Amino acid sequence: MTPRWLLAPILAMTLLAAAPERARADDYPVRNVVIIVPFTPAGSTDILARMCAQALEARLGKTFVVENRPGAGQQIGVNAVAKAEPDGYTLLMATSSAMGVNPTLYKKIAYDPVKDFTPIAMVAHLPFILLVNPALPINNVAELAAYAKANPGKLSYGSGGVGASHHLYGELFSSLTGIKMTHVPYKGTVPALNDLIAGHIQVLFSDAPPALPQVKAGKARALGVTTAKRIAVAPDIAPINDTVKGFDTAPWQMLMAPHGTPAPVIDRLHKEIAAYVASPEGQKKLTDMGLVPGAPTRPAELATFVAGEVKAWGKIVTEAGAAGIE
Repeated sequence: MTPRWLLAPILAMTLLAAAPERARADDYPVRNVVIIVPFTPAGSTDILARMCAQALEARLGKTFVVENRPGAGQQIGVNAVAKAEPDGYTLLMATSSAMGVNPTLYKKIAYDPVKDFTPIAMVAHLPFILLVNPALPINNVAELAAYAKANPGKLSYGSGGVGASHHLYGELFSSLTGIKMTHVPYKGTVPALNDLIAGHIQVLFSDAPPALPQVKAGKARALGVTTAKRIAVAPDIAPINDTVKGFDTAPWQMLMAPHGTPAPVIDRLHKEIAAYVASPEGQKKLTDMGLVPGAPTRPAELATFVAGEVKAWGKIVTEAGAAGIE
């Protein structure tokens, strides 16, 4: 047996080696934290990141800096976090498109959304609204499906680009209802919405903030929301899922960290973000933006959720013929 006088220094060395990681977890954060956003400033993901940064600063007492790294279909910003030191000082405001869609949309990406990241907290979902041009004799989802079946090839739907949420929701709706519509890609929501109003396209899935003013002005007709529940900013619009079962989806924004970040750091960040999202202030800010506040789902469950999103959207992207972009 090892003499006791030899065990003491061995034990001391072991505790000393473990001390830095414990210090990072117990005292976190001891310096500024960066939250990377894979988009340019002023978009919904950027706004959410800044909301989280302000909330974490107030709760943890250190500066949280938002850094925008757009480009390459979000890959520049996402890759930067995937390769960052897993110490809790570089975080990502991740999106459903970067984590769920990109693995199939692009032929090759440098990150794995499941293996390279650890989820922290779901921040919000962004409901989309199914719109039609008011000139169409269509007032609800069932009438749209019936009209499309009776007039094959007559309807075209717009999107913000190949592989964008607008595009994939159009494909999902067509798949679930058995209809065919022609896809017309644009360089964003606004030009597609303008062409819907002008009658150049007949159908559009649009994110709620730009869509609702046009609906209120009578320039576009809302048929349904993409979430299974009605949204606070438009309670009169029924869910598409009420008519087309299985249609329950909305882009999401989730705070993530590089894989290997100490569990106590993940748990602390999760606790603070979940508390803020559930607070009256957080709920009001998110719902006023037309968003659905995220549920306080634990990080382990979010990891399972992300893996499921990769499979589910991979199937939709492939069926839409958008897989394998160089």
